[in-house]
Amino acid sequence: MTFGGRRTIAGAIVGTAIVFLVSLVSVAGVRAEAPAKAGQAGPAQGVQMSETLFRNVQVLKGIPADEFMDAMGMFAASLGFDCVACHSEDIKSDRAAFAIETPLIRRARQMIVMMNGINEANFGGRQMVTCFTCHHAQNAPESIPDLALQYGIVTDDPNSMRIAADTRFTADQIFDKYLQALGGAQRLASLTSYTARGTYEGFNTSGNEAALEIVAKAPNQRAEIVRTLEGTNVKTYDGGGAWASEHWRPAPLMALTGGNLEGVRVDAMTSFPAGIRQGFSRWQVGSTTIDDRRVQVLQGTNAGQTPVNFYFDASGLLVRVVRWTKTLIGTVPTQMDYSDYRDVAGVKMPFKTVVTWTNGQNTMVLTGVQPNVAIDAARFARPAPFQNR
Repeated sequence: MTFGGRRTIAGAIVGTAIVFLVSLVSVAGVRAEAPAKAGQAGPAQGVQMSETLFRNVQVLKGIPADEFMDAMGMFAASLGFDCVACHSEDIKSDRAAFAIETPLIRRARQMIVMMNGINEANFGGRQMVTCFTCHHAQNAPESIPDLALQYGIVTDDPNSMRIAADTRFTADQIFDKYLQALGGAQRLASLTSYTARGTYEGFNTSGNEAALEIVAKAPNQRAEIVRTLEGTNVKTYDGGGAWASEHWRPAPLMALTGGNLEGVRVDAMTSFPAGIRQGFSRWQVGSTTIDDRRVQVLQGTNAGQTPVNFYFDASGLLVRVVRWTKTLIGTVPTQMDYSDYRDVAGVKMPFKTVVTWTNGQNTMVLTGVQPNVAIDAARFARPAPFQNR
């Protein structure tokens, strides 16, 4: 892995070193903070704030630490940078070096103030202008028109939050087709829990395969366990709160908040698809194209939250979910792609999931699923802080 430059994957520029280098921050680059007390529950408990967990935070204060890391992902996606592009190269070996001020860190603070000023003066404080608005994956915004863009092929972004309404279909029609494609409502209702095993690999495992276990219980509880050489990494959702005890996080145990909490709720819902329809108060139907395939889009919305897009192929199966997380400097997307559907007790389940977000990309491949097994409720509770082997 190289640091400081840009890495292009299928034309998309991502910050490849963020997740890897964040794992270095967990001790010396971060302020020590006591873990939440035993018995505490709910998303508001044990939430670390950016200025108490990290050192030398000047502008991005007053936000949860997981949102702070999403903001780092916004920088990476917008400028095509990884961690070393802005931070001192000493972070490769010294965790405390994340707090070292560099010229680009000082410039980033200035740009955030400028961006916020533009939004306050012209858009009532709404995030209409973000880092990506001008940079578009370039470290320096281009001020001269690009004729290749002007006269090139116009393509639509299938992951857009703004979708054109398609009145030919209703949300109920698409959901009914989806449930039928999975095996029918009756068989889906009979699946009340499962455990799955497989492999997990991605930027936060340095591309190495790790053992994966997933446990899920209807209607909305889920846990992911990834066993690496460093130790056992756990992410849980108990139906209300979510926590991550993972070595690539900036703290040994983090409560997930905002869009990250909503994200694990969506992951839990898709584990038992019959409940997705009731998971949102409003639905909009649209259509788009993914990899030259026409797909239908259902966008679910709840008051006060960013929407979630669900994409269905011609057979009715769910092939993608896109959700968004708001940060202090803009909104960042997470894309989940589902494939390799196989029969499990009469219900089709995706055996391959690819997760792509501004801080990396991971692939989960299942090798076996055991349906309707007894699962202790403790599997979904707040886990213990991560410990290295």
